[in-house]
This record gives sequence, structure tokens and C-alpha cells, in this order.
Amino acid sequence: MVAVAKAARVSISTVSRSYNHPELVKPATRKKIDAAVRRLGYIRNRAAQTMHGIRSGTIGLIVPTIDHAIFAEVIQAFSDAVDEQGFTILVASHGYDLEREYAVMRKFLEHRVDGIALIGQDHSEETYQLIESQSIPAMTIWNHDVASPLSCVGADNAAAGQLAAAHVTHLGHSKIGLVFPPTTGNDRARGRKTGALDVLRSAGITVPDRWSVEAPYSISDAKDAVGQMLASPDRPTALICGNDVLAQGAVYAALRLGLGVPRAISVIGIGDFKGSREMEPGLTTVRLPARRIGLMAGARLAQSIIHADPRTFRELCEIELIKRDTCAAP
Repeated sequence: MVAVAKAARVSISTVSRSYNHPELVKPATRKKIDAAVRRLGYIRNRAAQTMHGIRSGTIGLIVPTIDHAIFAEVIQAFSDAVDEQGFTILVASHGYDLEREYAVMRKFLEHRVDGIALIGQDHSEETYQLIESQSIPAMTIWNHDVASPLSCVGADNAAAGQLAAAHVTHLGHSKIGLVFPPTTGNDRARGRKTGALDVLRSAGITVPDRWSVEAPYSISDAKDAVGQMLASPDRPTALICGNDVLAQGAVYAALRLGLGVPRAISVIGIGDFKGSREMEPGLTTVRLPARRIGLMAGARLAQSIIHADPRTFRELCEIELIKRDTCAAP
């Protein structure tokens, strides 16, 4: 650090401040320090810093999956936001296994992360207890809940399900099927499904068991499950899907059977992930503002770490119906 300070012609304290509190250092000064660091190959010893109670500069983000585009945009936006505040993220997935999530979080805490971000509100009691016992800044992303025990930034997933169901019923559909992921340990899917069923019940529509299928977050699995449903002469005229991945699988299942979309069957998703607009036909869906959620969550968590702010916040991000080409009147 002494060598960096000499090379950049600044004080040692300015070099330290540039790393630990970059917002307090002028951009031109940070640029000089960065040039010296690159030239000298200087690497901070984070382990030594954390032994003295100094932040590690990392935030742990634990997501259910990184296999699909579902969380890709929110991860990128969250990373962009914390990077602006001088932090780096460590990302891990738990495969929708809450016990595994707890184990991953313990490992993150062993590495002395400065904060933790989790997806949704469904977590084991041990996870919540560990966060409380460690007094670490933590928050949940993706699902807004006024009763959340942790700070949260997200959308109203029940409202997203309601909006999807209202759209297909307003088009005149009464023979409606559901394609959702397993809802155990997944409050986002559970909220969307509950919201959709509430609207259908209010419209006097009952979904037969044979028209309600579960599939994991997989286009191929959704394609197979929906294909079996649509192969029967007695089939729905519209499908409400718990996310865009399942909706894509549903569209491909219909096309494989020679059923025109939306002429023979309408399909609506939830999410508006990358690629949904580029599908042929373009996917009608309910947009969850993933980038806005990630940016807001990252910025709020980083600030709560920097300023040691223990206050709980709950931010609601608005959803939107995106009308494209996979839905039409029956």
C-alpha cells in the first residue's frame, strides 16, 4: 500500500479510503490510484482486514437456480448496483432445497461476507435464526411482502397471477389450464398460482385436475407435461403458466401437436425474461421488473452496510401486462 501511495502521489490513508469508502474520494484521485495498482499488481489482503473488523467488500447472493434466464437479469443488475458501491458479489444456487440454502449461507458467513441477499420469503427457520444471531445485514429479493421479517425488494407475485388470469378471462376463455412449478418452498410460484385461481373462481371457472400440471423450471419438462394434457380431445383453450420458461415449453408442445398458437390455444407466462419477446410467436406475459428489482436491492443493501443502518425497508416494484402474439379470443 505504501508503494501504491508513492506511485499515485497520494497518502496511504487516501489509498485505504479509496478501497473502503470510494464515495469519499474524488474520481480523478481514484483513477490515479487504480493506475498505480494495475502497474504494481497490488492485491489487498482481505483476510487480514476482516481479522481487524474491516469489511470484506463482498456480498453473498443465494439464488434457487442459475440454469435459466429467470434470475440472470436480477443477478446482473444486483451486481452492477453493489459494484457502484465498491462491493463484489459471491453467487451460489441451492436448487430449491432450503436445507442446502442454509448450508451455503453458513459457508458465505465463514468467508465473512458483509451482507446476504436471498430470493423470496420461503426459508428455513434455521436460516432466519442464523441471520439474526450473526447480526448481518440481510434482505430478500423478488417477492414483496409487507410482513417480511427481513428487508425486501420485489413485486407482488399474487397480483402477477391475478393479472395473467384476468387477461385470458377477459378474452373470453373459460376452459383454462394451469402449468406451474412445484410450490413447496417457493413462495413466488405459490403466490402466482393462488392469485390466478382467485380470479378464476371469481369468474365461476373451475380448473379440472387433468388441466393442472406441475413441471420444474425446464422447457423440455414443460413441453412433455403440456403435450400430454393437449393430446386429449378434451383440452383447454388457454394456459396460464407460472413463468416464461414453462410458457415457452407450452408453446412448443402445442406446435408439436399441430395446434396453432393462439388460434387453437392461448398461452400466457409471467416474468418477461430475455428471449420472450423474440419468440415466434412473441410471448404474452406479465412483466416482473427484474432489472429494477436487482438495482434497487443492491443499492439499498450496500448502503445499509456502509452506513450500518439496521432499519427494515420494503420496496414494491410495479408489474405490467405485456400483450404480444400468444393470446387471442377463443
